[in-house]
Amino acid sequence: GAVRAMSVVSGEREAFRLTRTGPEWRDGNLDALRDTFNRQHCVKLHGFLEPQLLHQVHRLVAEADFSEFVHEGIASELLMAAGVCTGVLDFLVNDPRLFEFIRAITACPPIRAFVGRVYRRCPGTDHHDSWHDDLGRQRMIGMSVNLSADRYDGGTFEIRRFGTDTLIASLPNVGPGDAILFRIADGLEHQVTAVGGAVPKTAFAGWFVGHRPDEPSDRVAAVP
Repeated sequence: GAVRAMSVVSGEREAFRLTRTGPEWRDGNLDALRDTFNRQHCVKLHGFLEPQLLHQVHRLVAEADFSEFVHEGIASELLMAAGVCTGVLDFLVNDPRLFEFIRAITACPPIRAFVGRVYRRCPGTDHHDSWHDDLGRQRMIGMSVNLSADRYDGGTFEIRRFGTDTLIASLPNVGPGDAILFRIADGLEHQVTAVGGAVPKTAFAGWFVGHRPDEPSDRVAAVP
């Protein structure tokens, strides 16, 4: 059966969060987060977006345009068009202080950038995800931030070893502004379960990418 991934808060406060005035590293003791990530290859970051910032992001999400998008053989969803919302989110997460925090938890190599998208999956549609590994393009650590304005059903992150049916972890991400970090590596694959109920799931998801000179990165590939 699945091992439930732990949701760890260091002490009584979030360990790290993004705010309207910049990142805040709120707790230097990351042992619990490191231990969870090392055992389960994923970990929850509570309150990754502060409530005031999340409120502003929700307004930008409501004003953004979405269109149907299909990842051939992997998933289908609504994809947010590039604009103010995606630009603000890209700016917030491409910060050396966040990169340092991610490396302190995951021990990944130096991070060059975060490359992500905003997607929405709606219940009662053919929107779906399937098992995949995200390998290539210097992707090292994945992250998904919950941008949903209301609590949704389903849409749970799952991770397992390739070729097995036993889950390493199953991790819901329904808290406002919460984030999940997960490892990208040979032998691991992940998926997000279908969204149920009546509320869609909206998330900002992508990858922290590295500097390996022998392989193109998502950041390079995204530049025309």
